[in-house]
Amino acid sequence: MISKEEIFSIQNEHEFEAIALKVFQFQAANNPIYANFLEFLNVKVQEIHSIQAIPFLPIRFFKDFEIISGNRKTEKIFTSSGTTGSSVSKHFVTDLSFYHESLDKSFSDFYGELKDYTLFALLPSYLEREGSSLIDMVEYWIKESGKGGFYLYNHEELYRDLMENERQGKKAILIGVSFALLDFVENFSMNLNHTIVMETGGMKGRKEEITREELHRILRDGFGLQEIHSEYGMTELLSQAYSKGNAKFQTPQWMKIQIRDTEDPLNLLPVGKTGGINVIDLANLNSCSFIATDDLGKIYPDGTFEILGRFDHSDVRGCNLMVADV
Repeated sequence: MISKEEIFSIQNEHEFEAIALKVFQFQAANNPIYANFLEFLNVKVQEIHSIQAIPFLPIRFFKDFEIISGNRKTEKIFTSSGTTGSSVSKHFVTDLSFYHESLDKSFSDFYGELKDYTLFALLPSYLEREGSSLIDMVEYWIKESGKGGFYLYNHEELYRDLMENERQGKKAILIGVSFALLDFVENFSMNLNHTIVMETGGMKGRKEEITREELHRILRDGFGLQEIHSEYGMTELLSQAYSKGNAKFQTPQWMKIQIRDTEDPLNLLPVGKTGGINVIDLANLNSCSFIATDDLGKIYPDGTFEILGRFDHSDVRGCNLMVADV
């Protein structure tokens, strides 16, 4: 059995591939939905010897099936926001500690210790429903930090608290859904020196859709910052990628992005080509670690990746970033 320690201590590509293949073997044997999918594709599991040969489960399967590896009981169900009348994805999490350890380790790798930050959260659409993995993430951050909170629509209080934190010279992160951050800077302008602003994407019909470039320009001007950070995550994943500017995302060591051909989903594309995003998330040990998302993007030579939009047939999802010009 693969342990959390193995997954979260990965240091290089060789270790990643070795553990990813072990995870594939485990899920092919212990995840009935994934096993049926592999059988439908006539995949001989014992003949898969590289991560490039692993088939990726279409993300829409999370709407119709319980994607669970093994026979552990479910601890929590994360759900996507979806749209009115649409079906939603459900991620049956059988070990919540996997999620929290992933959050803790990736945050420390990218930003340092949580206890050094105050967390300000402006996530109204997520607070107003049940089952959001993003809310669970920020609640965990706030608990571990011991400082911060959620602000819903009370922008004046958020502004006062941000300015007081700035006056004291303390490090902070303001994480918010895009439409709420835009609403905030429409009414309050500031020059932040100690605060990181991180957008999670999502207009959800609340504002006219704009490109990510335009979004970041408005937010940079409104907050007086050189760069706007971004988080890339979704209901079906227990890990996140982060961008510290220019919308170029980096993954933690146990997460990897591949780009697939939009016409032939079993064919992977080289660096620099635009296609569908495949995600390997080894923190998804107890569900499925190999997911073909509905996002479009490309990988750069330095290993970073960019989100360029979504497939036309995809549902609008609350946790996705703005569509950019392809």
